Amino acid sequence: MDILQKFDLHGRTALVTGSSRGIGKAIALTLAQAGAEVMIHGAHANEGLAATLAEARQINPSATSVTGDLGDRAATAELIARIGSPDILVLNASVQSYQTLENFTAEELTRQYEVNLRASCELIQAVIPGMRQRRWGRIVIVGSVNQYKPAARLLIYSTTKAALVNLTGNCARQYAADGITVNNLAPGVILTDRNAEALKDAAFRQQILKGIPAGRLGQPDDCAGLALLLCSDAGAYITGAEIPVTGGMHLG
Repeated sequence: MDILQKFDLHGRTALVTGSSRGIGKAIALTLAQAGAEVMIHGAHANEGLAATLAEARQINPSATSVTGDLGDRAATAELIARIGSPDILVLNASVQSYQTLENFTAEELTRQYEVNLRASCELIQAVIPGMRQRRWGRIVIVGSVNQYKPAARLLIYSTTKAALVNLTGNCARQYAADGITVNNLAPGVILTDRNAEALKDAAFRQQILKGIPAGRLGQPDDCAGLALLLCSDAGAYITGAEIPVTGGMHLG
């Protein structure tokens, strides 16, 4: 098999959660370029989801869209019922809020754990049987630099991302013999609309840049190449890995 064949995803189906924008969008479009039949996911139908679906269909006409608020257990169950049995699952969707220990609330902990952890467990649980039957599956859990260097004002979010590292290793160990890989892709500070407001502050932006050895902020596409590797036959022997895409921000 030549190197291009190893990255070829024709005949594979992929669900990328939270893929109407940002990192999820970049990953979904990259998988579509590699030939995968991609499901673009958003919490609700909106213009952004429709635009990303149209873009994906220009690459691969088989692309579809699905909706479901992962913070709602009934909506998550409905989403699972609609997605069938994808070969590839990229768990990118998450929620966060700036909250330190001083203004911690139980309600916010529940909100973030519902989306970031509970829904991830349920989606993995749903896709594993089909992957085991086919003896081929790829699961990529999108983490965060906060699992290495937790920001004080992202107290709850950081703990959810640390929990997902544990989930990655646990699942990787359980399902490796079934031809299923489970890996964690941990982005640093990426120029997405989620981060746009905070990064408008020139002083804050400069402070962040000082902590990034590469000397620049990341782009969503910086995460997409690694995701393709982990979702393809080229990455078949990589499982249980926690791989930072941070420009070195996670170091020291």
